[in-house]
Amino acid sequence: MSKFIEMFLEYLLLNKGASENTIKAYKNDLTQFEEFLKKPIINATSSDVIAFLSQLENKRSLNRKLSSINSFFDFAYKRNLVEEKPKVKQAKIPQNLPKFLSKEEILNSISHIDSLASWFELRDKALILFLYATGLRVSEAINVKLSDIEDGWVRVRNSKGDKERIVPIADEALVAIKEYLNKRPCNSEYLFVNKNCQKLSRISAFNITKKYLGVSPHVLRHSFATALVLGGADIRIVQELLGHAYLNTTQIYTHIQKENLKETILKYHPLEDIL
Repeated sequence: MSKFIEMFLEYLLLNKGASENTIKAYKNDLTQFEEFLKKPIINATSSDVIAFLSQLENKRSLNRKLSSINSFFDFAYKRNLVEEKPKVKQAKIPQNLPKFLSKEEILNSISHIDSLASWFELRDKALILFLYATGLRVSEAINVKLSDIEDGWVRVRNSKGDKERIVPIADEALVAIKEYLNKRPCNSEYLFVNKNCQKLSRISAFNITKKYLGVSPHVLRHSFATALVLGGADIRIVQELLGHAYLNTTQIYTHIQKENLKETILKYHPLEDIL
């Protein structure tokens, strides 16, 4: 890794307060680009960038790496390390609607878990309802402590970018959490634990949602956002609840809203009966 990349990463840490994961992502992208170049990254041209990106088929991955490269050269240009920045536009990404589940699908999948179930089955039910009720990332959910829940709200302390937010919890999820905690045979500061009373891992959370729903925990996050948008929620409120730094990340859900409006017109507008 060249000294120029090291300078940029130090800038991200000290000046921008970037998280460890963010810095790691930039480091991986820029190091991979420099290894492709076989010369210092500071000498890269627009043609070099295009040649590097042409190896990538996934447009999301392509755009992420291009964003890292552009950010590096913005930094280098402002510090007079380069006379001109490479200029490559982002690739257009098809707005595929994210996979989501309906409320009925989620509730039906856990309907057999009642108060007589084992404590870890009650935990599974509580986790699924908690993820659906709050829209938290799985990494955020497994880091929630009992002290983070108060008066029907959860304080999200370990979100992306180390930003904190507060999200309300639906009553049905609160009831499930209470039943689970009342039967949990051990004490822990964390809300969700494994059978050894240690903090639940990401892979365990994945296995739980896969077992009952056949999907990853992230689909419950999409389901949360989709339910809000279809219900008429303001997209900026959804952005705040999801903890998205930028509105354009949240705007994919407006496509779901448009599809729903189109289906409503096709189903109910009187002219559709004629056509």
